[in-house]
Amino acid sequence: MAKVTLRRKGISKGRSSLFLDYYPAIRHPDLGKLTRREFLKVYVFDKPRNELEKMHNRDTLALAENVRALRQIEIQNKRFDFMSDSKRQGNFIDYFKKIVNKKAGSNSDNWSMAHRYLISFAGKDLRFSDLTDIFCEDYRDYLLDTPGIGRREKGISNNTALSYYSKFRTVLKTAFKANLLSVNLYNLTEGIKEQETHRDFLSLEEFQKLADTPCSDMLIKRAAMFSGLTGLRFSDVKSLSWAEVRGTEGKHYLQFKQDKTQGAEHLPVSDQAISLLGKREAGDFKVFRGLRYSQVKAYLNKWMKKAGIEKNITFHSFRHTYATLQLASGTDIYTISKMLGHRNVKTTEIYVKIVDDKKIEAANRIKLIF
Repeated sequence: MAKVTLRRKGISKGRSSLFLDYYPAIRHPDLGKLTRREFLKVYVFDKPRNELEKMHNRDTLALAENVRALRQIEIQNKRFDFMSDSKRQGNFIDYFKKIVNKKAGSNSDNWSMAHRYLISFAGKDLRFSDLTDIFCEDYRDYLLDTPGIGRREKGISNNTALSYYSKFRTVLKTAFKANLLSVNLYNLTEGIKEQETHRDFLSLEEFQKLADTPCSDMLIKRAAMFSGLTGLRFSDVKSLSWAEVRGTEGKHYLQFKQDKTQGAEHLPVSDQAISLLGKREAGDFKVFRGLRYSQVKAYLNKWMKKAGIEKNITFHSFRHTYATLQLASGTDIYTISKMLGHRNVKTTEIYVKIVDDKKIEAANRIKLIF
């Protein structure tokens, strides 16, 4: 029976490279020759000097053992394409682009920027064989420290870097499953930690003030108010078709697929929200036909100024407004999580803190002189 053994070979600076030893030798699919070694392109410290190096060794050895076990199964099933160098000389940038092209809606823009930042770091000729854990760490540092690309002069925020790096790691995982990488670099790399950010939203009084204040673009006003009454993201508002608006008076709902998560949603909505949609048209027509994100910010700023609201309100702020007003009015967090289409209630918990902060502010408003 064929056997796969994990071994190590000394390299430089007190480190050892890990490789798999195949016995008996297996035939290389590209060269047609028998071979016994597959180098995993990862290393361990021979004598770890601190806890960080010990942790690196533990994680790397665990990952290498997973690869060894996977190779054992593949060899028993007589699958040897994982040894193909021709596959691993393929272009990772092109592979990434193919995945980007499959994305839709506003999420595709985010994927496209993640692809552009990788090119700005590594160029367009990045091969699968060039990808190592060290490369990934360097790219992670680059995203956190680099100036912006294109028309951006400032560097991207921590959470934007997190988003781009997460997409890069997702493509690494996909490539490993397709046998384009010999090591699952997704498991070997650490993601960027999310930083808590300030989320602007409207109070009920401010939301009412906006409803009473004219906006120079009524389409944008209707779309924004609809988002504030339903919690929908811009991408879902923009793509909403009349066929997805269902129900009767008092029992209206939206039956749609979330653009960001592709999750199927059944969202009850109020009669007031439905009144913002206008006259019903054919099922395949978009409800907010002609809505463009590039035009939203300028009109929102003018609208806020006219209403006397000095907060930095974006279209997404109306989704935050929906969540915080629901919480403040007593709706439980699990219901709100479902209404927002969150996969995990932890994503919704950020709004609890916002409402708690507002309660503290309210408690301190009543002061007596003693």
